[in-house]
Amino acid sequence: MSLIPALMSPTDAMFLIPESREQPMHVGSLQLYEPPPGSGPDYLTRLYQQAIAERSVKAQFRKRPYRGLSTLGQWAWTVDEDIDLEHHVRHSALPPPGRIRELLALASRLHGTLLDRQRPMWEVHLIEGLADGRFAVYTKIHHSMMDGVAGLRLMARSLSPDPSRLGMPLPFVEDRDPESAGTGAGGSLAGVMRGAANAVSGAVGLAPRLLRIAESGVRDQVTALPLQAPRTALNVPITGSRRFAADGWDLARIKAVGRAADATVNDVVLAMCSGALRSYLLELDALPESSLVAMTPVSLRGADAGDDSGNAVGTILCVLGTDLDEPAQRLEMVKASMSQAKSNLAGLSQMQVTALSGFMVAPLILSTAVADASRIMRPPYNLVVSNVPGPPSTLYWNGSRLAGVYPLSIPTHGQALNITVTSYAGQMEFGLIGCRRTLPHMQRLLTGLDAELKALEVAFGI
Repeated sequence: MSLIPALMSPTDAMFLIPESREQPMHVGSLQLYEPPPGSGPDYLTRLYQQAIAERSVKAQFRKRPYRGLSTLGQWAWTVDEDIDLEHHVRHSALPPPGRIRELLALASRLHGTLLDRQRPMWEVHLIEGLADGRFAVYTKIHHSMMDGVAGLRLMARSLSPDPSRLGMPLPFVEDRDPESAGTGAGGSLAGVMRGAANAVSGAVGLAPRLLRIAESGVRDQVTALPLQAPRTALNVPITGSRRFAADGWDLARIKAVGRAADATVNDVVLAMCSGALRSYLLELDALPESSLVAMTPVSLRGADAGDDSGNAVGTILCVLGTDLDEPAQRLEMVKASMSQAKSNLAGLSQMQVTALSGFMVAPLILSTAVADASRIMRPPYNLVVSNVPGPPSTLYWNGSRLAGVYPLSIPTHGQALNITVTSYAGQMEFGLIGCRRTLPHMQRLLTGLDAELKALEVAFGI
């Protein structure tokens, strides 16, 4: 890889520009593992020692952000030729009594700290000390390096369906098959300028589509427009302290509700979030009269895209129906809103979807850059709810069974809560990350998710 700085795409650079102590811009994952029988008390220590002894690190994990005269002040990637793996890979132990509560508290603290911009922006933490004998792996990587879909694919490819396979490195290690290794390269100044010109050209053709979306937003209740979302307790300035809550539900239950309601799995997930948010805000005496609006990222990444291809994400807005009393009504509202939002994207190129998404989230840029802006302006939406498909079958790492994988994403000024969901081996696993000071008793949202799924089952006779 060249030592000449390679300019970032505007989409990737967007995650560096607003970063501050209050809003770190990295994504993470908490994976729970069951060690193999007879693994011994030093099992995780041995895996840690093997990890820090690696010398062949993927290009994607050797690049770090840089800007200077040679890049005309633009963010670019340069290469760290001397990686200190003891900085990036860490070994920790939970304090007694080693419950999931202590694990989530540790993940909350780790997720609230900034990554060092003078190094490649990623960390892996191997965590032991759970009372039930399991161990955890917490990873975080800056969103400018890759999006959630790429991160989950990378994790899955570092695992195996074979429990007897050993000698498996962590995801940062160079692929053994050189043909599958990515370059991690960015672009030249001319290339980035061409990309910007194409984006402008694509955006010009969006004017009629934007007009139709605006007309629909005024005419009906299912189309959400930026700045139509109500102001809520979620839409305030935040601190850098985080609280993480996580749990999983049987995917078969969610699919059964979807079949009965003629809805997608993602529709049911959004309806669960709607009911949980309604209950939570009612308890706080803070439920607005109009419905909350969720931004739902849409992956634009092709099946053959590499892990080093940066971010490829579009966005749509969904009316959650939190103002409706009945679970079935909320699900119907979500269905209608998502159907309309998808039709708004139909027939657009990837560049045009990206440009339209930029229009949808543009008001958030001001509120993330200026903390007090969220006190003045209405939020473009109330929270982000992401659904990232994961591996469908059970996977192993050096004989240890992956028992669960829980995602952690990014709260920002004006967006104090982020919900990310991933599927794995027949489970839908929810990761809720929020500002610790802003959102009290966040675990009640988990109770609300469970209650809403049960209520939907009752409503549709399941």
